[in-house]
Amino acid sequence: MKKPALVILAAGMGSRYGGMKQIDGVGNHNEPIIEFSIFDAKEAGFEKVILIIRKEHEEIFRNALTNKIEPKMDVRFAYQDMYNIPEGIKVPEGREKPWGTTHALLACKGVVDEPFAIVNADDFYGKDAYKVIYNYLCNEIEDDKYAMVGYLCGNTLTDNGTVTRGVCEKDENGNLVSIREVQKIARQDGKAVYEEDGKWLPLADDTVVSMNFWGLTPKIFEECEPIFADFLRKNLEANPMKCEHVLPTAMGDLVKEGKCTVKVLSSKDSWFGVTYKEDKPDVVKRIQEMKDAGIYPDILW
Repeated sequence: MKKPALVILAAGMGSRYGGMKQIDGVGNHNEPIIEFSIFDAKEAGFEKVILIIRKEHEEIFRNALTNKIEPKMDVRFAYQDMYNIPEGIKVPEGREKPWGTTHALLACKGVVDEPFAIVNADDFYGKDAYKVIYNYLCNEIEDDKYAMVGYLCGNTLTDNGTVTRGVCEKDENGNLVSIREVQKIARQDGKAVYEEDGKWLPLADDTVVSMNFWGLTPKIFEECEPIFADFLRKNLEANPMKCEHVLPTAMGDLVKEGKCTVKVLSSKDSWFGVTYKEDKPDVVKRIQEMKDAGIYPDILW
């Protein structure tokens, strides 16, 4: 089996954040979260990283990130192109928003030919998560026998607004049964709640949620292509400027249809990230605390 690779979703526009949060510095040497993720992945055993970006951002990524990483890791780019969509479907005039993370995943077809982990650029997952997924990719992964690293919902919220999470249900064997994309999850009075039909409903803090940390094989590309094409045909007319399809929904559909199993793995580390600008000071503080504790060196590379 080929050595696993790490794929990072880094083509988003950061509309809620107000800029390119993928490369916004949070470390004392201006390191972005993505750099700590690559560092953790290398420690876990990964030697190759593929960044899914927009072609026009390549120089920015090279200057801010990859030039200093390339001596230590095999770095590749895959380009999410809004015009690279199924034949017979037209991009609406004036559309700027990318098509979502399912489409981003498909940008790796032809670039990734080994088992791989895929993560968000702006999420800090913790060292243990990379070790857990690397072990799975080396020892258990098979076509249609995938994995995800799950996190407890209460540990993934921000005090600065609402978030969207893939709420998971698993069976007694630890396999994913369903995943439901829930929007507008917030913390109120110290507890997780979500809005539905104008009402705020409780959501247990220990609910397992997806943070887009998956262990997959290249077979996923042929499985997701028809899902994405069908989505566009059904939704493009109703919401031409903003409709998008996300990877947790695609994975949930494949599980529901019996086309794959997804083992729900857990990490002992806590997640944190930068959904909003207001999240950044806390992330900066936590990163510095980890450097001070020796979890990370002062200069990563």
